Formats: sequence, structure tokens, C-alpha cells
Amino acid sequence: MIPPKPKPRADRISLWQHLRMFRADILSAQPARLYRAWMAEFRTPFFRSYLCNDPDLIETVLKRRPEDFPKSDRVREGLAPLLGRSVFVTNGAEWARQRRIIDPAFGGGRLHETFPAMCAAAFAARDRLAARAGQVVEIEEESSHAAADVIFRTLFSIPIDHHIARATFHAFRSYQKAQPLLNPGAFLPLPSWVPRFHRREVRRSARQIRNLIRQLTAQRLDQIAAGNAPDDLATKILTTPDPETGQRFELEEMVDQVAIFFLAGHETSAAAIGWALYLLASAPDWQERLAREARDHLSDPPDFSDMARMKLTRDVFRETLRLYPPVPMMVRQARCPVTFRGRDVAPGSQIVLSPWHVHRHERLWCDPDAFNPERWQGPEGREVARRAWLPFSAGPRVCPGAGFAMIEGVLMLSVLLRDLQFHEVEGKRPQPVAHLTVRSRDGIWLRIERREK
Repeated sequence: MIPPKPKPRADRISLWQHLRMFRADILSAQPARLYRAWMAEFRTPFFRSYLCNDPDLIETVLKRRPEDFPKSDRVREGLAPLLGRSVFVTNGAEWARQRRIIDPAFGGGRLHETFPAMCAAAFAARDRLAARAGQVVEIEEESSHAAADVIFRTLFSIPIDHHIARATFHAFRSYQKAQPLLNPGAFLPLPSWVPRFHRREVRRSARQIRNLIRQLTAQRLDQIAAGNAPDDLATKILTTPDPETGQRFELEEMVDQVAIFFLAGHETSAAAIGWALYLLASAPDWQERLAREARDHLSDPPDFSDMARMKLTRDVFRETLRLYPPVPMMVRQARCPVTFRGRDVAPGSQIVLSPWHVHRHERLWCDPDAFNPERWQGPEGREVARRAWLPFSAGPRVCPGAGFAMIEGVLMLSVLLRDLQFHEVEGKRPQPVAHLTVRSRDGIWLRIERREK
């Protein structure tokens, strides 16, 4: 089965045509040759950019020499109103300190402890969808609701129905709609003192989100001081000192981190779960195999150990992340001169790593555009994926919540498919576009039915 893929642009267009297309959708703004190229150079009047699909170059940038290729400041331009100085946009000693505090919260033992909260969110999502059995549902909105519920239950021990959680979720939906993919500061070499012109709607929704997060964080700090804070992710992060300096996150720094947890943990998981349900609706045989696996191996209530037995579900989720990586491109910046594939790359050049193209690369994967979860059961899944599957990045800057996301996706699919069926809707084939993450241009519409017991 070949799922939808954006039509690539013509190979030769003007810079301004490219910028207009890029602003609308980063995926269809790329030429078809990038699905075969090991490297491509793009020139603008202000800087040069190198897209690297060669696994050896990716290894160099992310793993061998990550300090020579820090996160590009251009990444922060569009997201600054929401993310501030979060771990997603910082570099050097500031980033290292933040990771030393954050990483312990997402260790294996903590995943086991957060599992009951994930289960509660998964069953709440199942109940909401079961109540709409027989209807055609926009599944991306539902997966967003479910992923936000997971974040609030695991981070602050409150469900999405809590008034602050609900307000934050709706403010984030407004932010998604208002935030353009391209901010002028990402392309123009503006001095730091020049104001960045963000849309009024972007500034307003980002300010609202941060104010709501600030309320939750301030309340949690008070609970920690009083000795009655719940043992969740927020408490773990706020009480973890940097092992080198002994310092903890202050209020505003924690607001920055929670903002990226919500952006990364909610938005990326929502996108992946939505696409997974679409792929399974398009492949009913696979949907039935996963439903049977859930009936055979998912305890009631689910136990963390069940996740190790959900092998087919995990393969489907991996294949979903290959075809529709939530973050389609990552941008680094060269700090020093380097030679890539015989080309001299000057300091300041932008190094673009594209999971979207690497995951569909014609010289790396067999039938790269096909939905084939069985590839993960053979050597391709073991060997190619080790070099060419990076939905969570890799190396020191790998997403700290990667394990969290994999457990969440497998659990959510298992709970939903055990009790519900998802069907395609004629004339509603989704078209992937890149906004904050890879979403469908007009949503993903599926018909839901209760599964016979």
C-alpha cells in the first residue's frame, strides 16, 4: 500500500518562488531529486545551506562531532515567543546543564511510574471515540486531545478536563493555526537588537500558553515547599539539582522547559498517532492483526510489561514514524570549516538533516514509499534503520522523551484497536504538509465503529 506523499516541485525555480512554496509547505517545496541525492547545496543571498542525506554525514553531525554543529539560531526565530530558552533551542554549556536536569525524569524507571497515567489517558481517548461510533471523525483533532491528556496527566497529574489544562490545549491549537513555518528572521541575517515581527495571533497565544504553564509551575513549587507535591514528571524535574552545580530550575526556566515538553510531547505524538490510525484504516489486514495482538496480550488493566509483547504494534508505529516523521527537518550550523563529499563548507553554513527524505531515500530503503511494517522484522529494520531512521534525532541531542513517545504510541494504538475499528472515508484522502509537524492539509477523516467482542 502506497500512502499519500506530497508532489515535489519542479527542479528549477526562482528563490522567491521557493520561499513562497516553503512558507506554505516545506515538503512540496523540495525537488524530487532529494529522494536520491546524498547531499544537495542551496544558495541564498545571505547564507548557504547543505541538505545531507548521506548516513555517514548524519553520523558526523549528530554523533561524531556534535559540538562542531550546534543547533542553528534560525530554528529559534519562529518559536522564540513560546519556547524562550528551552532545551530545544539552546547550545553549549546552557544546553548541557538543562539536559543534566531533565534526563533523569525520562529514564526507564520513570517510564514505568508514568505508565498508569498514560493508561488513563488512553482509556479516556477510547471512551470519547466509542461515544462517536458510526460517525466520521477528524482523527487529528482527537489524537491531539489524547496526546495533550497524556502530557498533563504525566507532567502535572491533572487530566485534560482540568480548567488550566483545557485552556492550555485550546491556546495551543490557536498557536498552531497562527504560527507560520517561516519567520523572516530565519532567512535574513538580522542583528539581535532588531525586533522579530511575529504575528499578533502568535504572540497572543504564546503569551497565553506561557501564563497558564506559569500558573501550574508556581502551584507545583508551592506544593514542593509544603511537602505535598505528587510524584510526577514536573516534581521530578523541579527537584532534580544539576549534579555539577547543585542548581535547580527557577520558575521561568521551568516554564521554558514545559513549553517544549508540550510542543514536542504533545504535537509530535498527536501527529504520529493520527497518521498511524490512517495507515491502519488503509490496511485493514494490519489493523486486524494489531487488534488480535491487543486482545491476546494487553492485560486489564494494562501492565507496563505488556508493551514488550506488542511487537506488531511497535513495528507499525516505527513504520509510521518512518513514513511521517513528525519533525521533517532539523537544522544545525557549521562552527568551523569542514569538507562534505568533496565540497568545502564554510563556517556559518546551515546543515539540514531531513528525516523526511532520509526515511524515504531510494538508495537506502526497499520500496521507500510503501507502508510495510514487516520490514522491521528483517535485516532492513535492523541494519538500515540503525543508520537511516531518526524521528527523534540521534547522538547527545536525541529527544529525551523518545522512549516515552514509543511507549505512548504503542499503548494508545493497542487500547484503541482492541475495542474500535477505523475505516477510510471515500474522497477524504489526506495530504501531508509540514506546519509545526507533518500533518494533513485538511485533517484525517475516518469512520469509527465499535469492534464486536
